[in-house]
Amino acid sequence: MKTIKAIWATLSDKDKKDFLFFLAKRNRRGDTRNIDFVKLMDSGRTKNIDEVLYGKDSSGAFNALCKRVQDTLIEFVASKSFAEESSDELEVLKLLLASRIFFEQKLSKIAFKTLEKAEARAKNIDNYALLDEIYHTKIQYCFLNPKWNLNTIIGDYENNKTLSQQDFHLTMAYARIKSELQKSPKKPVNEIVIQTFVEFDLKINEDLTYKSLNQLMELTATTAKLQNDFYSVSPFMIEMYEVLKKKGEVPQKHIYYHLNMLYLMSVTQFRNKNFELSDDFIVKIETILSNSPKTFVRGFNEKVAILKALNQIYTGNISHGFEILNNGVETSLNKKLLLLMCLFQQCEFATAYDVFKTLNRTDNWYEKKMGWLWVLKKNIIEVLLLIELDKFDMVLIRLQRFSRNFNKRLRQIGEDRVLIFMNLVSDYHDNPKIVTSEDFKDRVENSFEWIGREQEDIFVMSFYAWLKSKMENRDLYEVTLELMN
Repeated sequence: MKTIKAIWATLSDKDKKDFLFFLAKRNRRGDTRNIDFVKLMDSGRTKNIDEVLYGKDSSGAFNALCKRVQDTLIEFVASKSFAEESSDELEVLKLLLASRIFFEQKLSKIAFKTLEKAEARAKNIDNYALLDEIYHTKIQYCFLNPKWNLNTIIGDYENNKTLSQQDFHLTMAYARIKSELQKSPKKPVNEIVIQTFVEFDLKINEDLTYKSLNQLMELTATTAKLQNDFYSVSPFMIEMYEVLKKKGEVPQKHIYYHLNMLYLMSVTQFRNKNFELSDDFIVKIETILSNSPKTFVRGFNEKVAILKALNQIYTGNISHGFEILNNGVETSLNKKLLLLMCLFQQCEFATAYDVFKTLNRTDNWYEKKMGWLWVLKKNIIEVLLLIELDKFDMVLIRLQRFSRNFNKRLRQIGEDRVLIFMNLVSDYHDNPKIVTSEDFKDRVENSFEWIGREQEDIFVMSFYAWLKSKMENRDLYEVTLELMN
């Protein structure tokens, strides 16, 4: 049942409807109960489903039903994935097989053309495994084509072998980096990357493919996000971006990687409070998107809009930030959390709480969908909102839940600052008058290890701004901007 629920949570509303249709087509009997079971599960029912389905306690029949539904669900996901998978590899494979058949049937002329077409397509998608097979075939039948040079083909084969080996080494390095980060979550990612590259004899230079550069940037940015430390990785990100620039004009087939790397650079600059530089990267993204397929536009539009809004908010243009956030039909979870933050900074607490109440799923669901840090921010904002709205009974319950759900995980990653902050929030909740006392100010000053504006994470500073505004009895947004600048 847990596995079924976990898979089900990953499906879109359309996928869920398609799965029910998939089940209906597979059903040969009218009493299979699988569709009823899925509908009950989707409605949130988790207990005594067997009694609802069978009219009595039928754990054996229910377990068998769960097994069948799970197997069918896995089959559905696999079929859907295969149907949506890019057909480029299949097309190359078809061309390669067709060329071999033509060679066997002595149709050499059409075989040469078909094989060369396969080679061009395989190069276009950087498929080294298929290119390896293509070069094997070219070498085998080279004697039939006076236009083919055996030494040139062997050279192409050796070059492809080198690229394939490098790609494999990068895959191993990527896995090693992720493994090391899990073991040492606070260790600087650039140190781990440098050590791993030395181990696998890899260099950060123009020989790296766009895919590899993008993977490294993704990994670096993800780790920086988890460690709340974009300052330390910034030189490393800039080094990789310089490599990207040295590679020259980015081919159209690598446009996604280019866009994503520009986006990651923009995020890095924003998190380091270099708002103007962040906007410069956004302009580059929008220029490329204006001449790109709609699939890319849809994928990046919202992410770019959120980043634009953030840059506006933290440079004093909060009304423009609101305007950007309210553009577009869909309101994603990221947009909702940002809108909530904007309203909170403007002391529109009642309106912010109305937005918060629309986030009515469980934290487990949000964590699977958005990640643990998103859930952490959501919970901190909830506590602060409830304090501002004088919902004191609810504050106590939420503080206890926060301690139960987050204390252990925060200590594991060395984020004691969040725990210290929440303890100070709890003290303020117990006695709001103490916040302006010298003793409280001294406690705050001595509780945190201040690392300076440039190094400190922007979101850490944003939460601290709330405490500082209480201590100094000043406007929250004004204090936030002052800390940023």
